[in-house]
Amino acid sequence: MGLLTKKIINFFPHPFGLDLSDLSIKVVQLDEEGRGDRVIGYGEAAIAPRSVADGKILNADAVAEAIRKAIANAHPRPISTKRVVCSLPETKAFLRIITIPRMEEEEAREAVKWEMEANIPLPIDQVYYDWQILEDPLFAQDRKKMSVLVVAVARKVVDQFVDILQKVGLTVVGLEIESIAQARGLLADKEDSKTTMIVDIGDRRTSFLISTHNIPCFTSSVPLSGESFTDAIAKALGLSNKEAEKTKITYGIGSAIKNDHIFHAVESVLENLITEIKKSMDFYVTGLQYAASIDQIILCGGGSKTKGLVPYLSQRLGKDIILGNPWVNFDMGKNLPVMPRDTSIQFSTAIGLALKELHYDDLA
Repeated sequence: MGLLTKKIINFFPHPFGLDLSDLSIKVVQLDEEGRGDRVIGYGEAAIAPRSVADGKILNADAVAEAIRKAIANAHPRPISTKRVVCSLPETKAFLRIITIPRMEEEEAREAVKWEMEANIPLPIDQVYYDWQILEDPLFAQDRKKMSVLVVAVARKVVDQFVDILQKVGLTVVGLEIESIAQARGLLADKEDSKTTMIVDIGDRRTSFLISTHNIPCFTSSVPLSGESFTDAIAKALGLSNKEAEKTKITYGIGSAIKNDHIFHAVESVLENLITEIKKSMDFYVTGLQYAASIDQIILCGGGSKTKGLVPYLSQRLGKDIILGNPWVNFDMGKNLPVMPRDTSIQFSTAIGLALKELHYDDLA
């Protein structure tokens, strides 16, 4: 690294990533150290029940308190900045690839605006949107046209998130939808020729992202989650939710070969999940026709750690399925990760948000 580009003193620490979901707050701050990277600190806190529902903040005070707790819980070092990049709920966002005539970027602004009005279900003056011209010809076979990745989120959703962050004294330097943050953290740069599906089994829903050449092309979500497995076990075995959660942690999805009582309890949830994954893959391949097939599936989110889930889905879907590694684009050098593997997979979104200002400077 040349002397003129090396940071001798970092006066402005990189902003930290903040993942705000329905049930929890997760924060991560990353920074550069010599020729590598390091984790400054990470923390989390639960949000009081019914304070957030489907990405809508219902109890601002409770959410603000959870943010403060997550920051206060950060270790091995405290969060050293008030600057933040925050996630926006997938269910409130619209991600599309549109095609417009080839033109200069300044001219494209108006063309993108017109296409946005035709492709999103809200009036253009009721959303915030951003866009990026894609160089890859995959999405615009006609050389006289070009493809543009656009993301839009309702203004009232964004304003609500900004208000709550400012309420706790933070300076918002970026906002982006969960799937784009996850793609940054989980998709290795060296594997950008693959078509990959990310399945995020979260607190209250499962979200799908499919990317080709590491370009997020399609997102969707369904009301299935880790809680769905817990609820199914509780109902079938007559257990409390707390007991059912312990059973799930211990035995996972049970044994499909033996068709034991636990597998029998969660089988319908598994089938629904498999159906939704297949629907998304089929739409991407045969509907959008962005790729001939899905090369691999990456699982992330708290529910992805459920015992037996990865091999079962891999066998049923006939696909290479792996647990996500949110450090694939993070240079640790010879240092060991400060987060255990099980913990880091739950922090995938927050890590991706923190990576945005560390090594990347684009829409994604």
